[in-house]
Amino acid sequence: MGWTCTFDAELWEWEAAPEATSWVFVTVPPDETEEIQLRSGPPRGFGSVRVEVTVGATTWRTSVFPDRRGYALPVKKAVRRAESLEVGDPARVTLELL
Repeated sequence: MGWTCTFDAELWEWEAAPEATSWVFVTVPPDETEEIQLRSGPPRGFGSVRVEVTVGATTWRTSVFPDRRGYALPVKKAVRRAESLEVGDPARVTLELL
């Protein structure tokens, strides 16, 4: 098992273009971002880092991506539906480096 952290963050939406599918993320806080940078191995494509994430009762594997505010963690629609989350809602996130 890798390094693990838990934090609260607000869901936010990013749209590539007006008619494009939107993506929903949470931003990993600065202290946790610093730990990820120190503890993760060489970055993968786009600087991504593989993680396992739990929000509520839902756990999935994904990657976090560097962002101007830290790392952005995508929260897929199936997770948002299962946990009754919408853009602007706070979420308690447990993240483990893989």
